[in-house]
Formats: sequence, structure tokens, C-alpha cells
Amino acid sequence: MTSITAAVGTKQKTDVIGLEEHREVCDFLYREARLADESRYAEWEALVEDDMTYWVPRGEGDYDMNKHVSITADNRSRLRVRIAQLMTGKRHAQLPVSSMRRIVSNIEVEHHAQGGYRVLSNFVLYELRRSSTGQIEVWPGRVEHHLRRRADGSLGMFFKKVVLIHGDEAVPSLAFII
Repeated sequence: MTSITAAVGTKQKTDVIGLEEHREVCDFLYREARLADESRYAEWEALVEDDMTYWVPRGEGDYDMNKHVSITADNRSRLRVRIAQLMTGKRHAQLPVSSMRRIVSNIEVEHHAQGGYRVLSNFVLYELRRSSTGQIEVWPGRVEHHLRRRADGSLGMFFKKVVLIHGDEAVPSLAFII
């Protein structure tokens, strides 16, 4: 079996992930990004587990979402409300809905301590703000996903942390799932 070596943070770790597992995790990330980009929130939400945490800290650093200001810090209940608001079609910041496309790269996969996978990746999201400026916003950053196997064999997401490169600067409103 071929393996992939994952290096995470400053600590080097060899974690044997089979090519099929790696491909499945990458496919999950690509699908999750596409559904968010296309504002297909009901389908995106179907990827989410009941204990989901969705966090966008205010920048890079050793932040604690319970002690520091965040751009977004949602538990599953709050995320459900956010998605319901987006799906009403009455979010003025998203009328009409922004056109978005992201590039996901540098995907690193390791086994998660609680089972499943811890996945790190880089991304750049391009957003055309039709409703306000008509300008393209660029959202670059790093994402950490925690995924686990569901009873039906599919993967589900129970943690997503998005660290924006410019997160500690003044950022435009983030009226969508990043």
C-alpha cells in the first residue's frame, strides 16, 4: 500500500494514510468548497455533524474562541440559524447572491486523535460582490477540517476553522459560508 507522509505545524509526524483514504478526504473538501461557492447551503449543511464547530478567528495566532473576539464562532445551533437566514434569500448583503469560486490546495491529511481525520489545506476564494460594490474580494487563508466516518460510511465534518491571512485587519462583511 502506498502511503502519504503528513507534516503538521512545527511538529513532524508520519501518519500512514492510504491513497484511497486521501482521495476520499480530498473529494470531501472539494465538494464542501463547491457547495459553499454555489450557495447550496442545504447540501452543504448535510455534510455537517451535530457537534459541529465553525470558527473564523480574527487572525493567525494562539486564539481561544471562548476568550477572544472572532469573526465567526458558531456551534451547531448557531450555524443552523445562519444557514436558514442565508436560505431565505433575504440577506441584504447577499442580494443578489455573490458569485464565488475557490481554489483548495496543499491538502495534508492525518488521523485525528478522536478518530477520523484532521485535514489542513490552503485556499483562495474569489467573491464578486454584486449587491454592493460590484468588486471582487479575495479571501486567502488556511483551513483546518476535522472529519469522521458516519454510520453509512460517508464522511461528516465536525470542526472547521478558517484562518484568513488578513483576519486581524478590517475585513469586509462575511455574509456567506467561507
